[in-house]
Amino acid sequence: MKFLYTSLEEINNDGLDAVDFVIISGDAYVDHPSFGTSLIGRYLESFGYSIAILAQPDYNNFKSITKCGKPRLGFLVSSGNIDSMVNNYSVNKVRRKKDVYGVNEKNIRPDYATSAYCEMIKKYYPDSPIIIGGIEASLRRFAHYDYWQDKIIPSILIDSNADLLVYSMGEKAIIEIADYLNSGLSISDITFVNGTSYISDSIDNISDYILLNSYESLDNDKNYIDNFMAQYHNNEHQSASLLVEPYQDKYIIQNIPQSTLSSSELDHLYDLPFTYESYDEIMFGNKIKALEEIKFSISLNRGCNGSCNFCAITFHQGRQVSMRSKNSCVDEAIKMKELNDFKGYIHDVGGPTANFNDDMCDKLNDFGSCKHRPCFGYNMCENLKIDHSKYFDILKALRELEGIKKVFVRSGIRYDYLIKDDEKYLYELAKYHVSGQLRLAPEHSSNNVLKIMGKPNIHIYDKFVNKFNKINKEIDKEQYVVPYLMSSHPGSTLEDALDLALYLKKINYRPLQTQDFYPTPSTISTVMYYTNINPLTNKRVYVAKTKEEKQLQNALLQFHLPKNKNLVYKALKQLNRLDLVGHNGLIR
Repeated sequence: MKFLYTSLEEINNDGLDAVDFVIISGDAYVDHPSFGTSLIGRYLESFGYSIAILAQPDYNNFKSITKCGKPRLGFLVSSGNIDSMVNNYSVNKVRRKKDVYGVNEKNIRPDYATSAYCEMIKKYYPDSPIIIGGIEASLRRFAHYDYWQDKIIPSILIDSNADLLVYSMGEKAIIEIADYLNSGLSISDITFVNGTSYISDSIDNISDYILLNSYESLDNDKNYIDNFMAQYHNNEHQSASLLVEPYQDKYIIQNIPQSTLSSSELDHLYDLPFTYESYDEIMFGNKIKALEEIKFSISLNRGCNGSCNFCAITFHQGRQVSMRSKNSCVDEAIKMKELNDFKGYIHDVGGPTANFNDDMCDKLNDFGSCKHRPCFGYNMCENLKIDHSKYFDILKALRELEGIKKVFVRSGIRYDYLIKDDEKYLYELAKYHVSGQLRLAPEHSSNNVLKIMGKPNIHIYDKFVNKFNKINKEIDKEQYVVPYLMSSHPGSTLEDALDLALYLKKINYRPLQTQDFYPTPSTISTVMYYTNINPLTNKRVYVAKTKEEKQLQNALLQFHLPKNKNLVYKALKQLNRLDLVGHNGLIR
């Protein structure tokens, strides 16, 4: 078992003075393809570059940044698999005590981790190139609303003082950058790689670009919305233009996106020699909780055209879906079978949306997505191809492997897409690939809210659940749908929250967990939260922002819990619906 380097001692023991790149991450080092740090590290290694992983350097001890020494070509910096502020704080802005991506769940990740790590590098290696990437950098590449500071803040390039930013899924861009650096080109001259952003003092040498509104003008909601929509509509390589965001004395320039990895390129990526282990567990016996659920999961696809407005995947990965081959997935399952702790269960086969495939729309693949029309949302585009044969063929091949007991699907299933296809696929899902509970994401019951969320009409969810329950009776299985639900999304009033509470009572579901809307960087819903305007329609939307109303909406979703008695009563009183109060003070 061979991990990538983790210290200068290991590097020197192999006869090297330095590695080509040191990758710094806010996550513990887990050598698994679900962790972006390892994915990029192994990919660079496959092209002949030497790599060290510096996981979770201690921001209280800047010298910890020197553990792997100075790299020959540069530092690659990421906050990890999640934005550091989302990781560190609850929606109520209370700091989380635990970090599932940390060693033994210890939370040592600094706030705004990408910028924090760059600050550490600059102190000890001021002349070393710094390239930032990952989801935190990708979603903060332009000026954006920051929920934790409650204001528009500059591009992370300004904040971090990095030389170059790789956005989206960065494999192609990082190899190009590595090759140019290796050929002797200065990092300041690498301004032309697709899928990157950089700071410039001038725009005299570029052409055919869209000039955004200046950062200084973004306190005007219209300017901010116009900037965001320009970014949203120029996020695919087939149709994007170069974007320029002016600052007082400089410019953020974004080159057009890289093309999506092909099926064969994805196959190569996932065939790299991952150990599927965490370094700290093998070396020191420490646990990384985030690995437990995904260790025996297979990432099948990338990209999502699902159009959920509160989700950042579209902005980060794009709407075009790419998909691995059946043989690649089978080969990975065979590798898993050789691991000592594999018990015969593949926990998931999916991605951002499990049942999306790479042949859903000819226009999407050839020309990019329609700029003013979602593929899904409240109504699904009639031009989409409805075909689950490729996905279920892969599931069948996996479950028929010797030594495989069960293959589960736990990624999100887009039920409005699955229900349009032959019922045999839902039957097969229920019979072979559900572990007792099928998790779906209707999110709400009010169609007014669902339209704003970009989610389908609630009757489609009801239809799907009814079919699923009918099939379970036929196959004599006791299995249930567990819905994900969200309170306080833009557009949701207290009346809408009551509508959802009554819906849950009607279907006899009592949720123990719900999600309060979290305004994360660079989503359409976050723009709504900040401006009270839906950027897709330019119409005003109601937004619950006070702590009290958010508590009331969330309490109505869990109206059955005694601890919510006073909040439920208060909400019903405000709505003049005390007729709904039962003998226990909760909704009867």
